[in-house]
Amino acid sequence: AELHKILGGGDPAKAKRDAKTAPTFEDFATDYIEKYAKRRKRSWQRDDEVLKRDVLPEWGERKAREIRRADVLDLVEAIRDRGAPIAANRTLALIRRMFNWALERDAYGIEANPAHKIKAPAAENQRDRVLTADEIKALWSRLPDTDLTEPLQIAIKLALVTAQRKGEVLGAAKAEFDLKAGWWTIPAARAKNKLAHRVPLSPLAVTLIERAMVLAKDSPHLFPSPRGKAEPEKRKPVLDSALNRAVLRNAETFGIEHWTPHDLRRTAASHMAGMKVPRLVISKILNHVERGVTAVYDRHSYDDEKRAALEQWAERVEAITGKKRKPAKVVRVRA
Repeated sequence: AELHKILGGGDPAKAKRDAKTAPTFEDFATDYIEKYAKRRKRSWQRDDEVLKRDVLPEWGERKAREIRRADVLDLVEAIRDRGAPIAANRTLALIRRMFNWALERDAYGIEANPAHKIKAPAAENQRDRVLTADEIKALWSRLPDTDLTEPLQIAIKLALVTAQRKGEVLGAAKAEFDLKAGWWTIPAARAKNKLAHRVPLSPLAVTLIERAMVLAKDSPHLFPSPRGKAEPEKRKPVLDSALNRAVLRNAETFGIEHWTPHDLRRTAASHMAGMKVPRLVISKILNHVERGVTAVYDRHSYDDEKRAALEQWAERVEAITGKKRKPAKVVRVRA
């Protein structure tokens, strides 16, 4: 074979040298993060974390051009089979994107995308993501280990405990709270569905809000942005995107299958349903739009049921996180 290459004008020695010096997958991954992801993606840290956790340990020392379709299938199916289906899908998407980028640059000796037309290894619907009790415990206990500021840590806890939208939590004004009476009134102008909403505050929620108010100092907002040239009291609230980025950036620290702050509201609703809280009461807590003639006259009803449910849920959170243990209250439902 080598004689044939020599007679045909080839250089076997050069081919061997090229094979030895060809970029490894780790070289390829490093360039992808530095030359593409960091410049083009806000969530580049997430790509970096996926590579370090799931891909480099398997492929790091191999030549990038030697990765084959079977290698990709074996990798993502192993991730799925360990009980991380969403992570498997994300890893496949990342590998496909990386090889497309290499092909566009005609780099690393890569001549084909080994992830091309491979189907996602798991079906998913992120709108159904609900954190389990163990995941809630892990989330709560690991927050101090992340680089999230204390206000953002409180915002995550408050979103879980109150079951309200993350944007409504982050944009809350101090004036919306009556801590003595235990109420949070979200004005129509801030509510996503443009309907004013009264949220009963459990003792746990009050404790979180009191701490957030101390940290907010003179700002009229509960969670003022730490950035900006304006004086602290003039700064706008933290943006949803800032919280999303912070959660993605700390995914490895949380150690929880892919989740977003938006899932906290669904998680609270799902657990309350599991505690036999009536669906109508949960709907009132979530401020869902009501239909029918009676909807207009029913905006401020069910306050007692909403309070009982949210207090029961807060006690459940305290039991899960190991902060406090009390017998659960019985939710009284009007006839």
